[in-house]
Amino acid sequence: MARLLSLNSIDDFCLFAPPSGPQTIADTETEEVAWCTKPRNNARVIPDGTITGVSFLKTDFYVQIMGTGDFTKLNIQSGDEGGELDPHGATGAGNPVGGNVTTNIVDGLDEPIAEWMMFIDYNQFCVRACTNANSTYAAMFMCWHELDEMGCEFVMPGTYNPPGTFESCDADVAYPPGWYPTATVDGTTSFSTFAQFFTGVFTGSNGETTPYTVGDTVTPSTPFSTPSSSNCVTTSSIGNGIALASLTSGAIGTVPPSVTGGSTTTGPATSGASQGSSGPGTQPDHSSAKHDSCCPFLSFIFLFFIF
Repeated sequence: MARLLSLNSIDDFCLFAPPSGPQTIADTETEEVAWCTKPRNNARVIPDGTITGVSFLKTDFYVQIMGTGDFTKLNIQSGDEGGELDPHGATGAGNPVGGNVTTNIVDGLDEPIAEWMMFIDYNQFCVRACTNANSTYAAMFMCWHELDEMGCEFVMPGTYNPPGTFESCDADVAYPPGWYPTATVDGTTSFSTFAQFFTGVFTGSNGETTPYTVGDTVTPSTPFSTPSSSNCVTTSSIGNGIALASLTSGAIGTVPPSVTGGSTTTGPATSGASQGSSGPGTQPDHSSAKHDSCCPFLSFIFLFFIF
């Protein structure tokens, strides 16, 4: 099963979703497979009509795609609030295991990206690939993966349009997820960092269990700021000429001649997704998921950097 996402343009990108369904993201986070808008990466093809809106943002530090759709067609259970996927996961093997991301946005070549993160639920998604870093903003901070209950608009702020909007934009760079500048003195900026609150139980090598609590008891309602977009180019819709009916189990077919990009294969198509009744709302919902079993920052660590 293909687990390679490519994030190249408004009509050439991929998402992770369950291999069969209907299922929740929380129950299948290690097993998700790639679904792409074009036939590429040996992945499943997202059928036309699934995606109802997309914003593609290019910044100096990351490429980010946000959108709406009916992702019950990608095997996600109707009404599922979704979850967060990243290359780390609870075991370090990634969610999904072995999941990878590339983009050609930097130099025109498909380059592998070490740090990325994605949220998806039954009617909304957002995905970011961190393509750059400096001494202040490391890629691991720009794609910080331990705020899995905070959802798209908090972790990946940007212009979240209602369904029906398809646009590609340049954008300013957001602060890393959970970072809040507190003061700037003589060119030095200090930050407070938000750590998500949760409790759990640690099991030692001797089998003994120890309860623990980490994170901040007060949760901020918004990120520090929402970066501005510019140079936006809109399009009426995106598609590949492949309908859901042609992706049902056992269907045989070739990629339509009008579809370009990626490899073209002939053979049995992957099993079609079960269709749910719920469509996207007028505004994106926040996604939530199970926590990664790792050690997040202690609450409100103060960091000092020179811009």
